[in-house]
Amino acid sequence: MSCSRYRSTGCWATPEDGWVTLDLSAVDLPTEVVRTERLVLRPHREDDVGPIFDACQDPDLQRWLTALPAPYTRDDAVAYVRDISARGRALGTDLSCAIEADGELVGTCGVHSLTGGRLGPEIGYWIAAGARRRGYAAEAAHALAEWALALGAPRVHLYADARNTASQAVARRAGFTQEGLVRACLEYRDGTRGDAALFSRLPGD
Repeated sequence: MSCSRYRSTGCWATPEDGWVTLDLSAVDLPTEVVRTERLVLRPHREDDVGPIFDACQDPDLQRWLTALPAPYTRDDAVAYVRDISARGRALGTDLSCAIEADGELVGTCGVHSLTGGRLGPEIGYWIAAGARRRGYAAEAAHALAEWALALGAPRVHLYADARNTASQAVARRAGFTQEGLVRACLEYRDGTRGDAALFSRLPGD
């Protein structure tokens, strides 16, 4: 799982400092769907609440995704589906997606910070415990990176906890290159901080 946080206006997505990242003029972000050979990366919908609630009881998700509420309640899942995910799409800042395989939700992913930042848009992902070791996370991360780069992003990036070797392996399989280690950038629930590996992809990678 990467460490990323948990409608287009019809113009260039432009941050406050004026650095243009994505041309979303032809994209209807609230309804945008990205497809891969095996996956459908689609907007969240009401029937995702149960699978997301169930998946987020997993200790591994709780360990690596410290932005998740703990304990994670059904109300948290409702808020994510109805508000957080939908709001990012509506505001043009995030493309949050359910990862669907064979008609079932197997995780979530997204492209965040669409409107700025020197590192470019940020990719995030997690896969439910019962659907791991099938390559879904790498397939989704690769597809979202391709989506953002095709819309003009000069680069995309993701973070993975320095101790989370599985997530780092996902990043590499998705075509990302490790750039370095960002020290003490992760805040854990016990008040300590940890390092994260920084990965990126550029056009042509």
